[in-house]
Amino acid sequence: MEARSPLAITLSVWRAIFLREALDRLFKERAAWVWLLVEPVMHIAFFVWVFAVVRARNIGGIDTSVWIMVGMLSFFLFRRTAIQVMHAPSSNKAFFSYRQVKPFDTALMRGVMEGFLMIMMSVIVLFIANLLGIPTIPGDPLLVIVTCGVLWLYGLGYGLVASVLMELVPELEHVLQILMLPLYLISGVIVPISSIPYPYQDYMMINPIAHGLELVRQGFAPHYHTASGTSLGYILAFAMTHVFLGLLLYRRFALRLVMR
Repeated sequence: MEARSPLAITLSVWRAIFLREALDRLFKERAAWVWLLVEPVMHIAFFVWVFAVVRARNIGGIDTSVWIMVGMLSFFLFRRTAIQVMHAPSSNKAFFSYRQVKPFDTALMRGVMEGFLMIMMSVIVLFIANLLGIPTIPGDPLLVIVTCGVLWLYGLGYGLVASVLMELVPELEHVLQILMLPLYLISGVIVPISSIPYPYQDYMMINPIAHGLELVRQGFAPHYHTASGTSLGYILAFAMTHVFLGLLLYRRFALRLVMR
């Protein structure tokens, strides 16, 4: 029997892990896939209602419903990817008994699975909104695709770094989970950053996720007034740095991730 190449083995491992993650995420519990959709829809519906009550019809030149919807879905893309990758090594300890399976394989495939699910969820939400008369066709699809890809990459890198830190210091899990709430508030998900006075606006724009959300909104409405200093290169630099650092940590603590 001809021996398989390392690439063939790696691809087989990735395919097996991806299928396992898909079954776990979609069919582990009754109607599990429905709950994946319910969370962002509930968040979006609540804040659309709040802004409707205060009669805010547009933000920065874009329809308020679209502004909330796009920002919420983009943030969930980052957050869900990061959280799933964070817990990948600890949730797949049993598979490390197979020498072909490495901790990074489980983290990467969890990230890919979550990115795929969020794309599907976003398409469904935007399609339904469009049927309800809300204009959700992006004016610059390329900008939307590229920025969402960078947000996903940043979530992957954040999760890689966080997963190693959690293995080294388990108590950090609580801190990292708590950090997601302030990120939700300071990333411009529900508060327009352009409406915040200086110099506090500059402080909020230190957060790379805010750049991603502003750019996705601009992709849906090219006339949207983004916050000053919005840059795709800024969030891309953060994403690549986190991914590179995460790979170094996985390489350095590979045995610790498997044995602990």
